[in-house]
Amino acid sequence: MNHLRLLLARGWTLVLAGLLAACSTIDDPVANALHKVTPYRVEVVQGNFVSKEQVQALRPGMSRNQVKDILGTPLIASVFHADRWDYAFTIRRKGTAPQQRKLSVFFNKDGFERVDAQDLPSEAEFAERIAVPEDRKAVPRLQATPAELDKFRKTAPSSESAAVTQSDQPRKNYPPLEPNTR
Repeated sequence: MNHLRLLLARGWTLVLAGLLAACSTIDDPVANALHKVTPYRVEVVQGNFVSKEQVQALRPGMSRNQVKDILGTPLIASVFHADRWDYAFTIRRKGTAPQQRKLSVFFNKDGFERVDAQDLPSEAEFAERIAVPEDRKAVPRLQATPAELDKFRKTAPSSESAAVTQSDQPRKNYPPLEPNTR
């Protein structure tokens, strides 16, 4: 009896394993669509973007506040390197390569002295580099042709006929919302 139960258990196990294996080979469109679903990736922007135009606006001898007004607050202003500010910028955006920029601003006492930077892009170049090359729908035409305008004018009711239909209907009088206490 015990031998028979063991044989039946093994048989059912083989049958269930065969059914499960058969299910995995079925071409299911819902399952295929789920494999194409990817999680949302957050656009990560860190630091201050400093453009070529901003660096060109710096002049030797400028105060720290003037430099800060042009470039923004530095990412690193170390106590150990009081004569140096470091700016770093990183952007990771879906569909484009990650970009990193580093810039160091050096001061002589309290006046601006020089900039040590990688090849900085202009604002236009940067905007072009972060543009996502995804398949975008074409912008719809936002101007009507004269033929389309004429067609609209023929189907739209004229303002005169709208005024006549409003004056044909009797006016409705409603009681006041608040009692007259004067």
